[in-house]
Amino acid sequence: MTGPLDTTTARRRYITVCVLLWLPSGLAIAPLILLFTERGMTTVVITGLFAAGSLTAAALQLPAGGLSDTLGRRTVLAAAGSMNLAGLALVGLGTVPWLLGAGMSLLGAGRALSSGPAEAWYVDIVQAQSGPSTELRTGLARGGSGTYAALAVGTLLGGALPWLLGLGPDLGARLSAATSDLVLPLSVPLLLGAAVEIPFILYVLTALVEPPRPAVTLLDALRGIPATGAGALRLGGSDALVRRVFLSAGAAGSALATMELLTPGRISALTGAPDSGAVVFAVLACAGYICSSIGSHLVPLTARLAGSGERVVMVSLGASASGLLLLGTTAAFTGVGSMILGAAGYGLVYLGLGTAGPSENDLLHRRVASSGRATALSVQSFALQLAAALSGLIIGVLPSGPSPWLFGGAVLFAGALLWIHRSEPASATPAATPLPYTLSSPPSTGACDPQQDADQYAGTNGS
Repeated sequence: MTGPLDTTTARRRYITVCVLLWLPSGLAIAPLILLFTERGMTTVVITGLFAAGSLTAAALQLPAGGLSDTLGRRTVLAAAGSMNLAGLALVGLGTVPWLLGAGMSLLGAGRALSSGPAEAWYVDIVQAQSGPSTELRTGLARGGSGTYAALAVGTLLGGALPWLLGLGPDLGARLSAATSDLVLPLSVPLLLGAAVEIPFILYVLTALVEPPRPAVTLLDALRGIPATGAGALRLGGSDALVRRVFLSAGAAGSALATMELLTPGRISALTGAPDSGAVVFAVLACAGYICSSIGSHLVPLTARLAGSGERVVMVSLGASASGLLLLGTTAAFTGVGSMILGAAGYGLVYLGLGTAGPSENDLLHRRVASSGRATALSVQSFALQLAAALSGLIIGVLPSGPSPWLFGGAVLFAGALLWIHRSEPASATPAATPLPYTLSSPPSTGACDPQQDADQYAGTNGS
C-alpha cells in the first residue's frame, strides 16, 4: 500500500468499481434470451443454462467470501472480472449448448466472487482512516446509486444496440455474414460487456490499494472454507441485529422473486402480445433500477428524517411491502386506474429496497470486523438467493391473480416488522473484535441484489 487513502478518494474509487462491475450485467439483460433463441436453443436448454449459472453462484457464494477475506479484496475482484470476461465472450460467441453452459457457469462464478469484496474494501479503508464508528451509510448509498445507474444504462444500451445495427445499411447483417454467423447483432452487447471487463480488471488492480496481508496459500484458504461457513452461521445466530439483517435480505429476495416472476406475464396480458410485453418489461426493468438508484441516493436524507438506521430499514421495507400489496390489490382489475396504481406500486417496491440496502449494510458493518466482513456479506447474499428460490416454488403453486403478489408483500411486511424494536448499541458487540472464524471469513450488494433482478428477468422471459 503506497499510502493511506482519504475517505473521499476511497468513496470515488468504490463508486467507479460498482459502475464498471455492473455495466456488463446490464448490457446482457435484454439480448440474452433472444440470443439463445437465435442460436437454436430450446426452452428446456435455456432453462438448463440459467440453472448452471445459478447453481454455480450458489455453490461458490460462501467460499468466495472466505477467499476475499484471506487473499485480499483486490485479488478476488480481479479474478471475478476475468471470469466474467471469459463468460461473456463464450456466451456471446458460443453456438452449442456446452459452450454456452460453460459461459453461464463462469458468469455464475464471477457473480459469486464479486458479490462483496468491493464493499468490504471500502469499509476497511474508511474505518481504518476514521475509526469503526465512522459514518458508512452515505458511501454505501452512493455505491448503490452507481450500481443501479449502471444497470439502467446497460439495460437500455443492450436492448438498443441490436436494433441500431439493423438500421440503414444493416451493419448487423454484414457483421453476421463477415463472421459466418459467429457474431450476431444480439452478440454485440455481450461482447461489449466483455470489453468493459478489461478496464474493470485494470482499475481494480491499480486503484484498490490494500495493506499487506499475511502470506496464505490458496490451498490453505480453501481448507478454511468449511469453518468459515460455520462461523458465518454462528454469527447470525448469536447477534440479533445481524440476524435481522440476514432475515431482511431473505424477505427482499422473496419480494424480488415475486416481482420478476409475475411482472412479465402481467405486462404481456396488458399489451396482448408476448413480444411487446418483453419490450415493455425491459423498459420497466430499467425504470426499477432507476427507482432503486434514487432510493439509494436518498438514504442520507431518509436517515436524518427517520432518526436511526434501524428505523430507515423498517420504513423502507414497509414502503416496498406497500408497493407489492398495491400490485396485488390491482391484479384482479383492468383499466387505466389499476395500471397507474400498479406502476406506482412497482416503483415503490424498488425505491424502498434501494433505500433499505445501504442502511442494512451500514448496521452490519458496525457489528463485523474486517476479518469477517466479506463472509457476512456472502451470507446476506446467500439468504437473499435462497429465499428467492423458495418463494419462486411457492408462487408457482399459488393460483394466479392477487394471491402471489400478496404472498410476496406479506413476507416483505414481516421483514419490516423485524425492525420495530431497536437493538442494543453497536458497542455491545465490538466491531474491532474479530469474528470467530478460522483463516478467513466471506459478500453481497445489500438487501436488494441487482444480479438477482437480472437473472430472474432473463429466466422468466425465457420460459
